[in-house]
Amino acid sequence: MKALVTGATSGIGMSIAGKLSKKGWELILTGRNEKVLKKMQAKLGSGTEIIAADLSKKDEVLRVYECCKDKDVDMLVNNAGYGLFGKCEDIDLEDELNMLNVNITALHILTKLFLRDFKKKDRGIILNVASAAGFMSGPLMSSYYASKNYVVRLTLAIYEELRRDRSNVTVTLLCPGPVATNFNNRAGVRFSVRPISADMAAECALKNALAGKLFAIPSLSVKLGVFGSQFVPHRLLSAIVYNIQHGKIQNKDGGR
Repeated sequence: MKALVTGATSGIGMSIAGKLSKKGWELILTGRNEKVLKKMQAKLGSGTEIIAADLSKKDEVLRVYECCKDKDVDMLVNNAGYGLFGKCEDIDLEDELNMLNVNITALHILTKLFLRDFKKKDRGIILNVASAAGFMSGPLMSSYYASKNYVVRLTLAIYEELRRDRSNVTVTLLCPGPVATNFNNRAGVRFSVRPISADMAAECALKNALAGKLFAIPSLSVKLGVFGSQFVPHRLLSAIVYNIQHGKIQNKDGGR
Protein backbone atom coordinates (compact mmCIF):
# COMPACT_ATOMS: atom_id res chain seq x y z
CA MET A 1 0.00 0.00 0.00
CA LYS A 2 1.23 3.49 -0.84
CA ALA A 3 0.18 6.94 0.42
CA LEU A 4 0.92 10.48 -0.72
CA VAL A 5 1.03 12.89 2.23
CA THR A 6 1.16 16.64 1.66
CA GLY A 7 2.41 19.00 4.34
CA ALA A 8 4.44 16.09 5.71
CA THR A 9 7.28 18.03 7.31
CA SER A 10 5.52 18.95 10.56
CA GLY A 11 2.47 18.48 12.75
CA ILE A 12 -0.36 16.19 11.70
CA GLY A 13 1.23 15.36 8.34
CA MET A 14 4.47 14.20 9.93
CA SER A 15 2.57 12.14 12.48
CA ILE A 16 0.38 10.52 9.81
CA ALA A 17 3.48 9.64 7.81
CA GLY A 18 5.12 8.00 10.81
CA LYS A 19 2.03 6.01 11.72
CA LEU A 20 1.49 4.80 8.15
CA SER A 21 5.13 3.76 7.93
CA LYS A 22 4.75 1.67 11.08
CA LYS A 23 1.73 -0.01 9.50
CA GLY A 24 3.91 -1.05 6.56
CA TRP A 25 2.78 1.56 4.04
CA GLU A 26 5.15 2.96 1.43
CA LEU A 27 5.13 6.74 1.39
CA ILE A 28 5.49 9.71 -0.93
CA LEU A 29 6.02 12.80 1.20
CA THR A 30 5.81 16.38 0.01
CA GLY A 31 6.51 19.71 1.66
CA ARG A 32 8.53 22.86 1.13
CA ASN A 33 11.41 21.97 3.46
CA GLU A 34 13.63 19.57 1.54
CA LYS A 35 16.06 19.23 4.45
CA VAL A 36 13.32 17.93 6.75
CA LEU A 37 11.99 15.66 4.00
CA LYS A 38 15.42 14.06 3.62
CA LYS A 39 15.64 13.48 7.37
CA MET A 40 12.20 11.84 7.31
CA GLN A 41 13.22 9.67 4.38
CA ALA A 42 16.30 8.49 6.24
CA LYS A 43 14.27 7.77 9.36
CA LEU A 44 11.34 6.04 7.69
CA GLY A 45 13.39 3.91 5.33
CA SER A 46 13.71 2.84 1.72
CA GLY A 47 9.95 2.69 1.15
CA THR A 48 9.77 6.49 1.39
CA GLU A 49 10.04 8.89 -1.55
CA ILE A 50 10.14 12.67 -1.20
CA ILE A 51 9.07 15.57 -3.42
CA ALA A 52 10.02 19.09 -2.34
CA ALA A 53 7.29 21.41 -3.62
CA ASP A 54 5.56 24.70 -2.88
CA LEU A 55 1.84 23.92 -3.12
CA SER A 56 0.91 27.60 -3.30
CA LYS A 57 1.96 27.34 -6.96
CA LYS A 58 -0.34 25.49 -9.35
CA ASP A 59 2.54 24.22 -11.49
CA GLU A 60 4.15 22.68 -8.41
CA VAL A 61 0.90 20.94 -7.46
CA LEU A 62 0.61 19.49 -10.95
CA ARG A 63 4.25 18.41 -10.81
CA VAL A 64 3.54 16.47 -7.62
CA TYR A 65 0.65 14.70 -9.33
CA GLU A 66 2.71 13.92 -12.43
CA CYS A 67 5.40 12.38 -10.21
CA CYS A 68 2.83 10.18 -8.45
CA LYS A 69 0.18 9.26 -11.02
CA ASP A 70 1.91 6.08 -12.19
CA LYS A 71 3.01 4.91 -8.73
CA ASP A 72 -0.28 3.17 -7.83
CA VAL A 73 -1.10 5.45 -4.91
CA ASP A 74 -3.76 3.99 -2.60
CA MET A 75 -4.27 6.93 -0.25
CA LEU A 76 -4.11 10.70 -0.71
CA VAL A 77 -3.66 12.71 2.48
CA ASN A 78 -4.36 16.39 1.82
CA ASN A 79 -2.82 17.84 4.95
CA ALA A 80 -0.94 20.93 3.71
CA GLY A 81 -2.46 24.15 4.99
CA TYR A 82 -1.99 27.14 7.27
CA GLY A 83 -3.77 30.19 8.63
CA LEU A 84 -3.35 33.96 8.83
CA PHE A 85 -4.59 36.09 11.72
CA GLY A 86 -5.99 39.61 11.60
CA LYS A 87 -8.82 41.74 10.29
CA CYS A 88 -9.61 40.99 6.66
CA GLU A 89 -8.51 44.42 5.43
CA ASP A 90 -5.21 44.26 7.32
CA ILE A 91 -3.89 40.93 6.02
CA ASP A 92 -1.45 41.22 3.12
CA LEU A 93 -3.27 40.21 -0.06
CA GLU A 94 -0.38 38.21 -1.52
CA ASP A 95 0.05 36.25 1.72
CA GLU A 96 -3.67 35.58 1.78
CA LEU A 97 -3.80 34.39 -1.83
CA ASN A 98 -0.86 32.05 -1.21
CA MET A 99 -2.70 30.61 1.78
CA LEU A 100 -5.87 30.11 -0.25
CA ASN A 101 -3.86 28.44 -3.00
CA VAL A 102 -2.50 25.91 -0.49
CA ASN A 103 -5.68 25.40 1.54
CA ILE A 104 -8.12 25.29 -1.38
CA THR A 105 -6.58 25.16 -4.86
CA ALA A 106 -3.89 22.56 -4.17
CA LEU A 107 -6.30 20.37 -2.23
CA HIS A 108 -8.92 20.69 -4.97
CA ILE A 109 -6.49 19.78 -7.76
CA LEU A 110 -5.07 16.74 -6.00
CA THR A 111 -8.48 15.57 -4.82
CA LYS A 112 -9.94 15.78 -8.33
CA LEU A 113 -7.03 14.13 -10.12
CA PHE A 114 -6.60 11.27 -7.65
CA LEU A 115 -10.37 10.82 -7.40
CA ARG A 116 -10.45 10.16 -11.14
CA ASP A 117 -7.62 7.63 -10.82
CA PHE A 118 -9.20 5.94 -7.80
CA LYS A 119 -12.60 5.71 -9.53
CA LYS A 120 -11.01 3.96 -12.52
CA LYS A 121 -9.60 1.20 -10.33
CA ASP A 122 -12.56 1.34 -7.90
CA ARG A 123 -10.41 1.64 -4.80
CA GLY A 124 -8.58 4.32 -2.91
CA ILE A 125 -8.80 6.59 0.13
CA ILE A 126 -8.87 10.38 0.21
CA LEU A 127 -8.23 11.98 3.59
CA ASN A 128 -8.85 15.73 3.60
CA VAL A 129 -7.66 17.66 6.65
CA ALA A 130 -10.16 20.40 7.46
CA SER A 131 -10.97 21.81 10.89
CA ALA A 132 -13.85 22.44 13.24
CA ALA A 133 -13.48 25.95 11.78
CA GLY A 134 -14.97 24.56 8.58
CA PHE A 135 -18.46 24.64 10.12
CA MET A 136 -18.54 28.34 11.00
CA SER A 137 -17.36 31.82 10.03
CA GLY A 138 -14.21 33.15 11.65
CA PRO A 139 -13.80 36.86 12.33
CA LEU A 140 -10.06 37.70 12.67
CA MET A 141 -9.25 34.57 10.67
CA SER A 142 -11.88 35.06 7.99
CA SER A 143 -10.11 33.63 4.95
CA TYR A 144 -8.74 30.63 6.86
CA TYR A 145 -12.17 29.69 8.19
CA ALA A 146 -13.64 30.22 4.72
CA SER A 147 -11.00 27.94 3.20
CA LYS A 148 -11.85 25.17 5.64
CA ASN A 149 -15.56 25.63 4.88
CA TYR A 150 -14.62 24.92 1.27
CA VAL A 151 -12.81 21.72 2.24
CA VAL A 152 -15.77 20.56 4.33
CA ARG A 153 -18.39 21.21 1.66
CA LEU A 154 -16.30 19.78 -1.18
CA THR A 155 -15.62 16.60 0.76
CA LEU A 156 -19.24 16.14 1.82
CA ALA A 157 -20.37 16.53 -1.79
CA ILE A 158 -17.80 14.02 -3.07
CA TYR A 159 -18.83 11.56 -0.35
CA GLU A 160 -22.44 11.68 -1.57
CA GLU A 161 -21.40 11.27 -5.20
CA LEU A 162 -19.34 8.21 -4.29
CA ARG A 163 -22.20 6.79 -2.23
CA ARG A 164 -24.64 7.19 -5.11
CA ASP A 165 -22.18 5.48 -7.45
CA ARG A 166 -21.72 2.66 -4.92
CA SER A 167 -18.00 3.18 -5.33
CA ASN A 168 -15.37 1.46 -3.23
CA VAL A 169 -13.44 4.74 -3.13
CA THR A 170 -13.82 6.47 0.23
CA VAL A 171 -13.32 10.03 1.43
CA THR A 172 -12.73 11.09 5.03
CA LEU A 173 -12.83 14.54 6.61
CA LEU A 174 -10.57 15.26 9.58
CA CYS A 175 -12.03 18.10 11.65
CA PRO A 176 -9.95 18.72 14.78
CA GLY A 177 -10.12 21.66 17.13
CA PRO A 178 -6.82 23.20 18.29
CA VAL A 179 -3.82 20.94 17.66
CA ALA A 180 -0.34 21.44 19.12
CA THR A 181 1.52 22.11 15.87
CA ASN A 182 3.34 25.10 14.37
CA PHE A 183 -0.01 26.42 13.08
CA ASN A 184 -0.53 29.18 15.64
CA ASN A 185 3.11 30.25 15.53
CA ARG A 186 2.81 30.75 11.78
CA ALA A 187 -0.49 32.60 12.20
CA GLY A 188 1.07 34.79 14.91
CA VAL A 189 -1.36 33.91 17.72
CA ARG A 190 -1.58 31.66 20.77
CA PHE A 191 -4.09 29.01 21.78
CA SER A 192 -6.90 30.13 24.09
CA VAL A 193 -7.78 26.52 24.97
CA ARG A 194 -5.59 23.46 25.52
CA PRO A 195 -4.78 21.75 22.21
CA ILE A 196 -4.64 18.04 21.50
CA SER A 197 -1.42 16.46 20.21
CA ALA A 198 -0.70 15.97 16.53
CA ASP A 199 -0.41 12.24 17.25
CA MET A 200 -3.93 12.16 18.65
CA ALA A 201 -5.31 13.94 15.57
CA ALA A 202 -3.36 11.63 13.24
CA GLU A 203 -4.51 8.48 15.07
CA CYS A 204 -8.15 9.57 14.79
CA ALA A 205 -7.70 10.47 11.12
CA LEU A 206 -6.21 7.13 10.13
CA LYS A 207 -8.56 5.04 12.23
CA ASN A 208 -11.57 6.55 10.50
CA ALA A 209 -10.05 6.81 7.02
CA LEU A 210 -8.98 3.16 6.99
CA ALA A 211 -12.47 2.20 8.17
CA GLY A 212 -14.04 4.18 5.33
CA LYS A 213 -15.85 6.62 7.59
CA LEU A 214 -16.74 10.15 6.53
CA PHE A 215 -15.90 12.10 9.69
CA ALA A 216 -12.84 11.99 11.91
CA ILE A 217 -13.33 14.33 14.88
CA PRO A 218 -10.75 13.65 17.59
CA SER A 219 -12.48 14.72 20.82
CA LEU A 220 -15.95 14.67 22.33
CA SER A 221 -15.86 18.39 23.09
CA VAL A 222 -15.12 19.22 19.45
CA LYS A 223 -17.83 16.81 18.27
CA LEU A 224 -20.31 18.57 20.52
CA GLY A 225 -19.07 21.97 19.34
CA VAL A 226 -19.43 21.06 15.68
CA PHE A 227 -22.89 19.60 16.25
CA GLY A 228 -24.04 22.51 18.39
CA SER A 229 -22.79 25.14 15.95
CA GLN A 230 -25.44 24.04 13.46
CA PHE A 231 -28.16 25.33 15.80
CA VAL A 232 -26.65 28.69 16.79
CA PRO A 233 -27.70 31.80 14.79
CA HIS A 234 -24.89 32.87 12.46
CA ARG A 235 -24.49 36.35 13.94
CA LEU A 236 -24.24 34.99 17.47
CA LEU A 237 -21.80 32.29 16.40
CA SER A 238 -19.63 34.85 14.63
CA ALA A 239 -19.59 37.00 17.75
CA ILE A 240 -18.54 34.01 19.86
CA VAL A 241 -15.75 33.11 17.42
CA TYR A 242 -14.55 36.73 17.35
CA ASN A 243 -14.16 36.71 21.12
CA ILE A 244 -12.30 33.39 21.00
CA GLN A 245 -9.94 34.59 18.28
CA HIS A 246 -9.38 37.97 19.94
CA GLY A 247 -8.25 36.11 23.05
CA LYS A 248 -5.41 34.57 21.03
CA ILE A 249 -3.56 37.81 20.39
CA GLN A 250 -0.01 37.66 21.70
CA ASN A 251 1.60 40.41 23.72
CA LYS A 252 3.93 42.66 21.77
CA ASP A 253 6.93 41.04 23.46
CA GLY A 254 5.87 37.67 22.06
CA GLY A 255 4.80 36.28 25.42
CA ARG A 256 1.98 33.81 25.80
